[in-house]
Amino acid sequence: MKRITYLLLLPLLTNFAFAAEKDVESKLKAALTAEVRESKEIARDKNRKPLQTLSFFGLDDDMSVLELLPGGGWYTKLLAPILSEKGKLYVALGTGAVKTLSKTQGFENISVLDTGAKIEKPPGEPLYTVSEFKLGVDNLDIIFTFRNYHNFNLEGRNAINNAAFKALKSGGVYAVVDHTRRHMQSSNDENGRRFDPVLAIKEIQAAGFRFEDYSTLHYRPDDELRYEVGRKSVTGNTDRFTLKFVKP
Repeated sequence: MKRITYLLLLPLLTNFAFAAEKDVESKLKAALTAEVRESKEIARDKNRKPLQTLSFFGLDDDMSVLELLPGGGWYTKLLAPILSEKGKLYVALGTGAVKTLSKTQGFENISVLDTGAKIEKPPGEPLYTVSEFKLGVDNLDIIFTFRNYHNFNLEGRNAINNAAFKALKSGGVYAVVDHTRRHMQSSNDENGRRFDPVLAIKEIQAAGFRFEDYSTLHYRPDDELRYEVGRKSVTGNTDRFTLKFVKP
């Protein structure tokens, strides 16, 4: 009887999931053409593939979502409209530009978290650090961090991973995208804004996460992993790892 009931419900569940995915897609397409986006942001759409990326991580429009280190707000301008009606968007760490965006009409649903965390660069070190901190929210569905992991030393990375773990609900997703460094390559003048994906997996698992999946969306076979991501020959075409972790 249970099997029969399941078979009867399966088409309904499939249709519901498809409808939810279409809702996110339609809202994202509207956000991509919004006037608030600058031409330089629009120029990056083809390379960053936001629809496929957010779909891979399982974003739905009724979720509670946190974006860590949103920078200039490239993804914030897409996430906020998707979540504005039924979901919730938080941002934390390095939120200066997004504070201004949150005062813009249509983006009032963004909550900027004051974690009290101090991001600083120790004297003589190339990377930033941050001591242990709390995000001040919990039961989140997804935490995104795009191209930020490489900026921090081990202490900082551990602090961010631990804070993310505590803030997510069981089954919540930790979504990490960053520029790829060759495996086990030591730091040099050309790879400072790259990170070894194997090391990232190891560190994030150590914080308690389960490595769930990866995507080749941002795999770039002609990036030889030799040069700084800011070089003209590489910019806009860097190989990036796209890793999905889940809190058990």
